[in-house]
Amino acid sequence: MKLSARNQPKAKIVDVKKVATTGHVCIDISRQIVTTAIANESVDQLKLTVGQAAHPVIKTSNVMVAID
Repeated sequence: MKLSARNQPKAKIVDVKKVATTGHVCIDISRQIVTTAIANESVDQLKLTVGQAAHPVIKTSNVMVAID
């Protein structure tokens, strides 16, 4: 599959938790942990497991940071 998104780093899945309808997948990208929420159905279809190699596709229009 080819995608237009350029932010597709090599990574490893370090945690997968399924709750109600959403799966929370933690991905280690060069020792930085990124957590994403995806449908439980997607977790099952992709057969996501801890230790599995992954290519997270990161596409966003903005990032907000707030401090006190």
